[in-house]
Amino acid sequence: MEDLSLHILDIAENSIAAGAKNISVMVDEDIGADLLTIEISDDGRGMNATVAKHATDPFYTTRTTRRVGLGLPLLLEAATAAQGSMEVKSSAGGGTWIKAVFRYSHVDRKPLGNMAETVTVLLATADDIDIRYEHVRNDKTLLLDTRDIREKVGGGPLNSAKALAIMRTYLTHEENTLAQ
Repeated sequence: MEDLSLHILDIAENSIAAGAKNISVMVDEDIGADLLTIEISDDGRGMNATVAKHATDPFYTTRTTRRVGLGLPLLLEAATAAQGSMEVKSSAGGGTWIKAVFRYSHVDRKPLGNMAETVTVLLATADDIDIRYEHVRNDKTLLLDTRDIREKVGGGPLNSAKALAIMRTYLTHEENTLAQ
């Protein structure tokens, strides 16, 4: 995976596959502290202790369609390459929480990537899932929460072409504002 947004997309798609109805993605760019932190949590099936213990082992997977699971191991590798770390907490029936930390200025830190597109793809995936996306860069914050949007639009589908175009435009504008 060339950028961190693809890692986020992969993990969020796994959350959806695990039956999550609520997914939270938080990106914190603390340039002053030289840290980039990514947190992803969900209310899906979670993992039992055995599976959680092996979550970062690329040769351990619960999938029956293939014999390797590379999502979390590759994120761990990306974090450690940038003098960072990763934590995974999960319990059966209790959802999953993942936190990856990177040294922001490290030469080997992958670029964050296009978060507006990543979040838009997640929004398009399923209309019955609520997604909370928060991106903090120093003193600026972008927040998109589908629960708030559902309330404002009065129940229309959030994954319609029109709604997705509006949210993509909003996210792109706000991400550009954060970068200034």
